[in-house]
Amino acid sequence: MQVYHSLFCLPWIGKEKERLDFDGSESCSHYGFGQRLDIPFEAHILSAHRTPAEAAAFAKGAKENGFGVILCAAGMAAHLAGAFAANTTLPVIGIPMKGGAMDGLDALLATVQMPSGIPVATVALNGAKNAAWLAAEILALGDDALAAKLAAERAAMAEQIAAKEEKLQKEIEEL
Repeated sequence: MQVYHSLFCLPWIGKEKERLDFDGSESCSHYGFGQRLDIPFEAHILSAHRTPAEAAAFAKGAKENGFGVILCAAGMAAHLAGAFAANTTLPVIGIPMKGGAMDGLDALLATVQMPSGIPVATVALNGAKNAAWLAAEILALGDDALAAKLAAERAAMAEQIAAKEEKLQKEIEEL
């Protein structure tokens, strides 16, 4: 069985350290989720505009290199996910990022409005966590062990909600 993993790309803006610091609390929030599920991943800084040849080459070779899904976070013009989707048949998940004059609306619209035949699944602004969930669900289609881990994660979330509900009802009774 081939082990698939996910790729998380960030657009290059300014100095590399600045970009990593900027995205540390938003784009990179999915890393822990992937690690908890034992999904191998790579993260790279690429740009549809500043490193187009490198981005295209990476996308073209992603399937042969064992990737099963690609996540791309980008703000403003947000062309990274579309550039990847144009160069691979792997599922691409776009994560529009807040920022710029339109506070992310431009990124959301650019990511969701793809031409027919070049789809990009799009999550909410700064939605790296849901992108990670969606990537895991896609990968789990061919991996029963991963599917079981996702089911356990969902069950744990339901238990947390049930505990909060129980606590709320007890607090109401004590009023």
